Amino acid sequence: MFDACADPSSLEGTIWLICYLTTAKHFAFYGSFIVVLILLLCAAPLSLLFGFVATSGVRSSIWPVRLIAQGYINMVRGVPDVVFFLFVPLALDQLFEFIRHKIICSHVLEPVWRGTDFIVCKAAKLPLSTSDLWVHQLYAFILALIAFAIVFGAFAGNVLSGAMKAVPRAQTETAAAYGFSKKQVFWRILVPQMWVYAIPGLSNLWMILIKATPLLFLLGVEDIVYWARELGGSKTSLYAYPHPDWRVYYFAGLLIFYLVMTWVSGKILAKLQLKLSHGQATMAGKELQGYSG
Repeated sequence: MFDACADPSSLEGTIWLICYLTTAKHFAFYGSFIVVLILLLCAAPLSLLFGFVATSGVRSSIWPVRLIAQGYINMVRGVPDVVFFLFVPLALDQLFEFIRHKIICSHVLEPVWRGTDFIVCKAAKLPLSTSDLWVHQLYAFILALIAFAIVFGAFAGNVLSGAMKAVPRAQTETAAAYGFSKKQVFWRILVPQMWVYAIPGLSNLWMILIKATPLLFLLGVEDIVYWARELGGSKTSLYAYPHPDWRVYYFAGLLIFYLVMTWVSGKILAKLQLKLSHGQATMAGKELQGYSG
């Protein structure tokens, strides 16, 4: 990056370290922290949306909707997360390519499934082989984001379902007695009141989501774990910056990063729960208000 770094073999001490830490690969490593933060900021609301839809489905009076919603929650909760993280991106990728194959390559008569092989025409491949590297990375990130949302959406749905059940029944019955419809009771009484009960469970889910971000490495995204292994591994004299195995230092840096993320998240979520408790005529709200006083 700097003119002084043109010949790494002639560098020593602090200058060598500065040049080493400002290589293109290290900037990619620093950028991967932003990738993790973007994943968290996108996956959290998307998971909450999936969870809310699933919870609404469980409460539906239409039994097929209720069956599908309950099946989704139970299936995801009963299968190891890693299996879903590996299965969902692959399944979505093949689904998208299959749809494109049927539209773009409708003239091709051969089936896409030939034995155990999944083969589509070149024009239907995602991303296209001519696409830039960032397109491939973005596509892998989107598939990973959907996988995170599906998995954590099921857990969020379970938390929200429990929170709705925790709302005092007297409040919903009183609203119904005043002539509120079921829809009005749901949106005006149940949903606003449930958050004070849901925040503790959602807080734990957020912490688990933070710890799950290294799974991006398994999904083909060059995240902080990938770069820590790549940069920390020992490098021989064939490399511009030879060094012994430094992976312990890189992973120690990741440890600090995640600990700081967890600490900051805990502080923010505690303030959010306290704020939501104000004005809540619930036992949880009163306990929090009394504790804050």
